Amino acid sequence: MIGKKTSSARIDAVQISLKHAKILCNELNKKRVGRAKTLLEDLIANKKSLDGKYYTSASKKILEILKSAEANAMAKGLNTEQLFVSVAKADKGRTFIRPKSRFKSRGRRMKSTNVEIILEER
Repeated sequence: MIGKKTSSARIDAVQISLKHAKILCNELNKKRVGRAKTLLEDLIANKKSLDGKYYTSASKKILEILKSAEANAMAKGLNTEQLFVSVAKADKGRTFIRPKSRFKSRGRRMKSTNVEIILEER
């Protein structure tokens, strides 16, 4: 992506489902930022569904990342009317171990997701 007008934002180790994040990222790829934001806001408000599901917790986090990427683009001086989501991807993050009690050494394993969004001006 050298030479193109891009901005990006990412968040590591967020506590959302990897499967839900991948579904939402596939839906957001190659869309305008305005349409992507309205889609996520409609999912959060339960106005629109994807295959009968709303994915509210994943939508909230991905909307937060999308707004951050848009703010980075504004700081770089890019035109926000011409921004597209060029890359939206979700990868497996690290595994946390949440303690069960202070007497037992093992606890519940908590999975996390890394999400990255790259915006491009066209």
